[in-house]
This record gives sequence, C-alpha cells and structure tokens, in this order.
Amino acid sequence: MATREESDSIGLMEVPQKAYYGVQSLRAKNNFHITGRPLHSEFIKNLARIKKAAAFTNMTAHVLDERTGNAIVQACDEIIGGKLHPQFIVDAIQGGAGTSANMNANEVIANRAIEILGGEKGDYSIVHPNDHVNMAQSTNDVIPCAGKLTILGLLPGLTDELDRLQKALHQKSIEFDDVVKMGRTQLQDAVPIRLGQSFEAYAAVIGRDIRRIREQMDELKYLNIGATAVGTAINVNPVYLFHIIRNINLVCQTECVQADDLFDATQNLDCFVHTSSTLRICAVNLSKICNDLRLLSSGPKAGLGEINLPPRQNGSSIMPGKINPVIPEVVSQVAFNIIGNDVTVTMAAEAGQMELNAFEPVIFYKIFESIDTLNGAFETLIDNCILGITANREHCRRLVESSAALATALCPALGYKKSADIAKRSMETGIPVRRIVLEEKLMTEAQLDQCLNLKDMTQPGHLVEYHKMGGSAGGEKDRAKEL
Repeated sequence: MATREESDSIGLMEVPQKAYYGVQSLRAKNNFHITGRPLHSEFIKNLARIKKAAAFTNMTAHVLDERTGNAIVQACDEIIGGKLHPQFIVDAIQGGAGTSANMNANEVIANRAIEILGGEKGDYSIVHPNDHVNMAQSTNDVIPCAGKLTILGLLPGLTDELDRLQKALHQKSIEFDDVVKMGRTQLQDAVPIRLGQSFEAYAAVIGRDIRRIREQMDELKYLNIGATAVGTAINVNPVYLFHIIRNINLVCQTECVQADDLFDATQNLDCFVHTSSTLRICAVNLSKICNDLRLLSSGPKAGLGEINLPPRQNGSSIMPGKINPVIPEVVSQVAFNIIGNDVTVTMAAEAGQMELNAFEPVIFYKIFESIDTLNGAFETLIDNCILGITANREHCRRLVESSAALATALCPALGYKKSADIAKRSMETGIPVRRIVLEEKLMTEAQLDQCLNLKDMTQPGHLVEYHKMGGSAGGEKDRAKEL
C-alpha cells in the first residue's frame, strides 16, 4: 500500500497515500480501540458546518484568503452532503476532550481542499489543518457546539414520533371509551375504570414528555463558539467573534445565540445533564406504559387478558403456540439502556475540572444513542403494537362484576364497615356483591342499580346517596341531587 509521510509533535508516521485523514487522526485511531463505532454521521456533518461557518467568518475578517477559504467551504459542503464520512476514523469515545474528532475533521477538510486547489494530499503548505481549517477555533468550543447542533437536529425527529405516539394512544382512548374494566392499585382490585381512561392517561404523560423536550431545545441554543481554549477568545479576530454565530445560524439553519459567559459555557455541561435527564424521564414513562400493556395482555387465559396485543412472532422454542409481548419488552430494554446512559452522562459532567470538561465524547456518544434508540422504540411501539391493540370487552365486564371491590361504591350508602363485611363475604364465598346486598335486603334493586352503575362509577359527578350514621340507607333526603 502506497503511503505518505506526515509528522506531528510526536514524530513521523506513514499515512495511506489515498487517505484524506492525516497523522493525528491515524494516531488517534491506533490509540482508541474502544467501541468500534465511528462518530455519529450528524455530528460529522455539524463539524463540517462549523468549519464552513468559520471559513466564511475568517474571510469576512480578511484573515483567510478567499481562494483557500472557498476550497475549505467546498470540502465542507461535500461532507455535509454525506461524502468522505468513511475518512472519519476515530472512535466515538476518545481521550482529549474530542481533539481527535476535531483534528480528524480538520485533516479531511484540509486534504480535500488541497485536492480542489490542484495539490497532493498531505501538502499542508497549500491548506493547513490547524492554520487554515481550524483558524480562530479550539476543540473546546468546536466540539460542544457540534454536540449541541447535533442534538438540536435529532430532537425534532424524536418529538415527531412522540406526537405520533400520543395521537395513537388518544385514538385508542376513544375506541375503548365504553370498555369498563377493573382498576388496580398495587396489582389488587380497586374500583372500575374505563379502558379508554387508561389510554388517555398514557397520552397525557407523553404530552408532558413532548413539552419537556421542546423546552430543553431552547437551552441548547446557547453556544460557546468563539471562546476557543478556555473562554478568553484567544487568537480570535474581533470581527470573527462578532459574526460567527450569525454565520453558524446561516449555515445550520438554526436560531442559536452566543453564550453570555463563554467561560461558563466552556467548562460546565449541566445543559447536557438536563438533556439526558429529560430523555431518561421519557424512557421511564415509556417503560411504565409497556409494563401495563404486558400485564393487561397477560395470559391470555390464566392472566388478566383484558387486552390483546398484535401477535408478532412465536414466543417459545419449546411451548407451541405461545406468543410473547415482544414489542413492549424491547421498548423497556431501550428504556433501561437510556437510564444507564443518563448515569454515564451525569458522572462525566461531574468529572469536569477547572476550565474544561474532557469527557464530552462519552456524553455525546450516550445522548446520541439515547435519542436514536428512543426513536426506534417509538416507531416499533406505535406500528407494531399500539395501533393493533384490541379489547376483550366482555371479559373486562365479567371481571368487574365478579370483583368484591365493587363494595367500595356501597360506602356512601351503607358505611365503610358494612361494605367491608360485604366485600369479605364476597371474597370468601365467591358470591357477587350485588347478590349479597339484595339477599340481605340492604338496598332496593333500583337503588343498587344506581349505586353500581359501572359506567357512572368511572366518571366524576356520579350521584351518590350518603347514609346517616346510625340510620337506614335511602331514608334521608337526597343531598346529592339537591347539590
């Protein structure tokens, strides 16, 4: 294989002749055998967008000649368009606060610009990775900005899927609005609830997730670009400092602003902790919904069996006909992973020291992974599960009518103690609550029909008749109607 000789402060190294990356990228590749995964493709594009905006700004400041600057811009445009990504060879997790990723971008852009200008790759006298491509920049402002821009680019797709999930859940809430089922607290029979109400509650919590994520996007729009190494803007032309954010916004189609305190924005990563925790909350909510779906569909004969999940694949290598809730299971696993990612992000942010946090690579690796896997989880949950859920309506009704928990609705009329006695007798004998009340002549059938109207029991405003302590049921003035 033909090679070219390049040097850095460490020494000489042979680089493949056809490679657009250079000595610093190759040295990083050899140093960091960590995940085996490359930089996120959107992160690579945003590195190129930042370099493009910087080139424009440096040309405006007349510190970068237009011939060199335009070649850099063209090289950046090619990367933004998806070209040359295989030339980004450094591992996603790397030492050095992301310097390897920054230099990988600088070298690829420089060598492509050299080609555009008619030179040979590696001839950095034409376009230099540091002096030209990285002009007025530092890893310490480029990498966090690229990370924020990437997150800002990924989150709208996530909220789109969340919107779709919320609509699917709301649709099911309407479909199941007439299905009365037994509500459960601590997995024990509680009081009746409509299946539609359960699904509307799921839609409501997803709505809060959407709101939290959109609010978080505003926090990510504050960039430390121009801060360079520590926030002092060393080696930055005043014209660059004034115009770089505007050009970032033009190139990236964003509405970002420069951080008020560049020192703070360079060394503190609490915004990424906040972002990660927002994703974690969303994952927790999602897993809770999936836990409910697994329980509600359990059985189908020896479990709750109140709903049916779409059958997606055989569930056992030994038990014929078994169908498992594989979609809720995989979504919960995604949630577990995201919760773990959040711990990693939290610890990495805490480990910053003095004027810089060196652990941004793992922070971005985990946040990008959380967003991407959440997207996949939403898609599979909606398309392969939620839309196909059906209700076992009559089974739900039978479970409610046979439950001793119906005695709760008797408390206003009969009092807690008597209602508890009825519930206990029902559980011990299997005799329905309704039958016990009628046998003991505690209420008339009409009164009982009103008291145990299942649908009325599931909604606010259900009229109840309160007994007078020590008196008989039904003998007092109907205060509920009066009110």
